[in-house]
Amino acid sequence: MKRFVFLLFLIPVSLFAQKIKQPIQNNDPNNPNRPLNNKEVTVEGEKPPITDYLIITQNRDTTHLDTTLTMVKDFKFNYLRKDDFELMPFHNVGQPYNELGKNFDLELLLPRLGSRARHQNYYEIDDILDYYVPTPLTDLYFKTVVNQGQQLEALFTSNISPQFNFSISYKGVRSAGDYVNTLTSSGNFKFTSNYTSKNNRYRLRLHTVFQDHLNQENGGLEETSLQGFIDDLEDFNNRGRLEPNLTDAESILDGRRFYIDHDYELIGNKDSTSYYSGRIYNKAYYEDKFYEFRQTTADEAFLGESFISSNLRDKTNLEEGMIEAGVSYDHHLLGYYKAGIARHKYNYGYDRLINQSNGIITNRLIGELYQFKAEFAKRIGKFNVKANAGLNVAGDLDGQYINGQASYQFNDFNVKAGLAINSRAPDFNYTLHQSDYINYNWQNNFNNIEKQELSFQVDSEKFFNAQITLTTIQDHVYFIQTLVTDTNDEVTGYNATPLQATGDITYLKVKLNKDIKFFNYFGLDNTVMYQNVTQTENVINVPDLTARTTLYYKNRFFKKALLLQTGITAKYFTEYNMDGYDPVLGEFYTQNTDLLGGFPMIDLFINAKVRQTRIFFKLEHANQLFASNTNYFSAPRNPYRDFTIRFGLVWNFFL
Repeated sequence: MKRFVFLLFLIPVSLFAQKIKQPIQNNDPNNPNRPLNNKEVTVEGEKPPITDYLIITQNRDTTHLDTTLTMVKDFKFNYLRKDDFELMPFHNVGQPYNELGKNFDLELLLPRLGSRARHQNYYEIDDILDYYVPTPLTDLYFKTVVNQGQQLEALFTSNISPQFNFSISYKGVRSAGDYVNTLTSSGNFKFTSNYTSKNNRYRLRLHTVFQDHLNQENGGLEETSLQGFIDDLEDFNNRGRLEPNLTDAESILDGRRFYIDHDYELIGNKDSTSYYSGRIYNKAYYEDKFYEFRQTTADEAFLGESFISSNLRDKTNLEEGMIEAGVSYDHHLLGYYKAGIARHKYNYGYDRLINQSNGIITNRLIGELYQFKAEFAKRIGKFNVKANAGLNVAGDLDGQYINGQASYQFNDFNVKAGLAINSRAPDFNYTLHQSDYINYNWQNNFNNIEKQELSFQVDSEKFFNAQITLTTIQDHVYFIQTLVTDTNDEVTGYNATPLQATGDITYLKVKLNKDIKFFNYFGLDNTVMYQNVTQTENVINVPDLTARTTLYYKNRFFKKALLLQTGITAKYFTEYNMDGYDPVLGEFYTQNTDLLGGFPMIDLFINAKVRQTRIFFKLEHANQLFASNTNYFSAPRNPYRDFTIRFGLVWNFFL
């Protein structure tokens, strides 16, 4: 992966600088796929406004570069580059995040690889952004890590011509961590490009992604060290002296993807009174990824019996490809319509057979699917209505989804309501898994997971933001904790087993946010989330209440050349049966024995902005210095980080 870093420095920037930019256009709110309208941007010698540096999602929703300094930017200044309010990080950068709130994928038709705890920094197709910029732009992100290492993300984007834009980026993290065997090392290389012909009839976008994420796995603290940590014994204040359950294990998630999406306008008309466009489109991708758990010597006391005693290597591979073709039609009165047929092939599994006493566990799940997909969008009166659907019409797996959404803009409120229904097979690692550890071998035939969700959202800068989701689930599939015991029935370790729930689950989440400004220079940013789960079995465990409040001061100094933002953030979630983490699977599992949480996390911060550079300085978990106990965890046996001083910056160059 690191061989791609040098590409960032070999691009001759001066070759791509553009002084005059061709017209582009903003998106119509009713149609995310509508081509851009003509709008003059800049002329030679003028500095383009920042609103001309466009960022485009896979749905063709368009925003512009934002270099402001706000609390939102502070919340996103982390490893994932997004607000982690609903997540609980492990102690080291690059390790998994436990979930404080649940979000369900409702537009999937087929299973995924699994190992979802290790995918939180894995770029999926919808995570890829395209850029349209008048001049070359560089975005640099740097932040210190835990103990030794570094964290850096560099992006360069430019346009060779007004029609062709590209971006190249690399994100690398290496952090030693404070505990034994918790080193992390990851790399994400990404190249994107997009092209639009001069007459706007042909459009092309593609991306290539290479990713690898390596984590040493220590399985959490062993019993004596765990109790010494909880009791805050002086001998255990040096975290490097605490004994972990695993000392020679590591896991790696590795993947590569090639993606293309292009369309051509067959019929079209654009004038001041009418608009219509008919296009044919084609998209395709190929992705090859694997998750591997490796260990030098088997630890049967903690993970159970093994087939071999040394050089354990569990490698799970998924190779998949998709090609889709269809048509779209957009009319200023009739709305936007899109329909297509896709062929999807997958090859999941292993390079061996497992012969157990109860039968042979196969090594491969190979199949193909033929899918129908459709979209619709229209403005009806003052309502914006959108819907999309997908169906596996033929193949080895059943699956379907339908999502509908309607929004309405009041004077000070934007109100949005949605309905989603989804049915798909569980991820592949629930169905088939092989391992050198005996307890991690299974082959199951689970039913499809059925989900229905009602959502309601209110956004108001003047008043408040609110999100309400009510999700019902049938045949939910999950991992549950199983205990490893010795000959005296004493618990010595933990592993996970897949199960399918028999009863219905109802999950309610209510989330409110309001940033209150007062006395011109002060603000109070508050976010609170309430959750309730109705279930016959303890399958989904979440805290009842999660809250974060930030008191901050913001002002300009040195003749307004420096913008300063400083304050204190406190986050808290109620005690609950927090999910455990399984290093062999790279998954979180349900456990109902350890109540964790119920402790505050207080951060002190000083942020500043000088020109286009934003500087962040933070004292993380500062209250740990004065805490009366050390009962703070990210998962069972996995302590949250101690007091840490961290700093970094985000720097934009406009060339």
